[in-house]
Amino acid sequence: MTRFTTLLLVVAFLSLTSSKARADEGMWLPLFLQSLNEADMQALGMRISAEDIYSVNQGSLKDAIVHFGGFCTGELISDQGLILTNHHCGYSQVQSHSSLENNLLEDGFWAKDHSQELPNEGLYVEFIVRIEEVSEAALAGVTASMSSEERQSTIDKNLEAVEAGVTKESYQGVKIRPFYQGNQYFLFVTERYNDVRLVAAPPSSIGKFGADTDNWEWPRHTGDFSMFRVYTDPDGRPADYSPDNIPMKPRYHLPINLNGIEPGDFTLVFGFPGRTDQYLPAEAMTYRTEVINPIKIGMRDSSLSVIDAFMRADPEIKIQYASRQARIANAWKKWRGESEGVARTEGIARRRALEASFEERVVAKKEENVRYTEVLPALAHLHRRSLDYQVTDAYVRELNYNLDLFRIANYLSGLIRRYENNGEAGLREIAPRVQHYLSNLYANYRPEVDKAVMHKLLPIYFEQVAEEHRSVQALAQLEFAGSTATLVEELFRSSFLTKGDAMLSLLEEDPLAFVLQVKGDPGLNFVRQLNHDHQRVVLSELRPLQAQISTVQREYMAALMATFPERTFWPDANGTMRVSYGKAEGYLDADNIDQHFMTYLDGVVEKYVPGDYEFDLPARLLELAEEKDYGQYATSDGRMPVCFLGSNHTSGGNSGSPAINADGQLVGLNFDRVWEGTMSDINYDRSICRNIMVDIRYVLFLTDKLGGAGHLIEEMTLIK
Repeated sequence: MTRFTTLLLVVAFLSLTSSKARADEGMWLPLFLQSLNEADMQALGMRISAEDIYSVNQGSLKDAIVHFGGFCTGELISDQGLILTNHHCGYSQVQSHSSLENNLLEDGFWAKDHSQELPNEGLYVEFIVRIEEVSEAALAGVTASMSSEERQSTIDKNLEAVEAGVTKESYQGVKIRPFYQGNQYFLFVTERYNDVRLVAAPPSSIGKFGADTDNWEWPRHTGDFSMFRVYTDPDGRPADYSPDNIPMKPRYHLPINLNGIEPGDFTLVFGFPGRTDQYLPAEAMTYRTEVINPIKIGMRDSSLSVIDAFMRADPEIKIQYASRQARIANAWKKWRGESEGVARTEGIARRRALEASFEERVVAKKEENVRYTEVLPALAHLHRRSLDYQVTDAYVRELNYNLDLFRIANYLSGLIRRYENNGEAGLREIAPRVQHYLSNLYANYRPEVDKAVMHKLLPIYFEQVAEEHRSVQALAQLEFAGSTATLVEELFRSSFLTKGDAMLSLLEEDPLAFVLQVKGDPGLNFVRQLNHDHQRVVLSELRPLQAQISTVQREYMAALMATFPERTFWPDANGTMRVSYGKAEGYLDADNIDQHFMTYLDGVVEKYVPGDYEFDLPARLLELAEEKDYGQYATSDGRMPVCFLGSNHTSGGNSGSPAINADGQLVGLNFDRVWEGTMSDINYDRSICRNIMVDIRYVLFLTDKLGGAGHLIEEMTLIK
């Protein structure tokens, strides 16, 4: 790159970093919308106030937003505790209630009244009651001369005192989370409800329409929604499941607008985005997108090819592996889009331009910024040192994630440690929980599928991992077996872990005999030995480096904020409540095709392939489309909207987030991003970053006309 090109990139970057927060980019804490974002949001067309979005003293939008299961977002859409979220967020619950005889995944589910709503053990929703900044108290006594361990120990003690002093109800909880890489801290008072019942879900042919082919793609035609209901005790407080519980009476629920949305309309997405790394240095972004992502993508290519073949060949496996396959495929495709999006928008060059500007400012005022001069070089050096270890760790993580034998072995290794530390009494105490976990896992486990996946993945480990990083004990077993094929066959033949019925029977009859059996299991010991060697050789070096990276990254974050005082920085997502805002709008895709912002039911029918795993459709939906029987949910020109695009900054965890219009009314349901826009976790660029939302009219049309659940529509507050 020439010096002139670098200068142009710096100028381009600085043009985007004015004192005003950039429209569309950012995941903002609702606590500060009034001071940081309200004027910008209203300039984009918002007609409500920041107080309408987040208020402690009166019902506001935030009181209708829930953290669904700790991994998705949901929203209250009636005064009877009815929650809307994505189909893929409720997928495992629908799957758990499905069988070949009563296949809710295939047929859909629409409870006709409260008595038919299905409980879901372990599922919860969590509300945010209020948010408070506690940075001053959290960082009291922290000095620049402290080691990382001393700093964290001081903060931990401070946070214990802060939490102990919080004024709250007995049934409320407290969470304190670091922001800006640990430069600030915020406290969240929460309410968790554990009685959450399945109310409605469309057939998977609608809720997953397009499946892997359309995942992260546009145009999109997926009815990705499901409905649940929150129940409370008779006094309206959180309670575990009981037949005596009653539907929740929420502080606030979202009104639903049936007038739809037009290009350029303001959109607000409210939810719990999981994790972003928007302030990664260029060195780390390069390694992530050009080295680590391709490794993980390749491993999952191999895994998914096996699973997909089995699912297409066997209807029972299709049910059993539906959730697994979706879980594996989701990240696989996301990583591909992230790497391609960063390359297309020259994200790494832009990040280097930021760093050049940063260093220029530091040098210009070296006396004031002397402590910042070595931050970027130190980060780059640490990332370079860690790369070889990251590569090996990526391969081993994928083994542990994609192979159920590894997942079972890792879980049972924890049980063995529990027994060794607490004896038989501790074992018997935990045995019912282990029984429950294994029962759920083995209900959908097919050893022939797992074995076929291992035949694909294990050779990659032995061939691609650096020789000095490979497990010595795994290599010894490979040498004894003579080939990876023989090794895999022998492990699955001899391992007790692959025999679910026998495992569950022995655990129920005699937990002690069960532990003694699995302690000597060949499959468990192969996994334990491989992971033990990985810990000893790789993680023992990588984790200290990562701790150092975290420390220097925190210093770099503080340095950025001090060096660019004219810029408003938003904190990386960390699973806490955030607001993002933008517009409903299309974009120019990688093939220079101008993508319209909305899709319609006509496009669903055009994609229909009878009997196809991804593009089949219920006969009733085809009839409704043929008759154009859309009821009150059609557009003014008589079409049925399905999905639309927005420039809201979203991430994993925003699945199920409401899309809210300028008047604070529900118009859609966030569920995905476009292919190139998956890079927004590390490199938001409005030119291609788009989130995908189900139009609320499609949700209501399917509920009413397909599901025959008009009684659910009657619960809602509709704006016409």
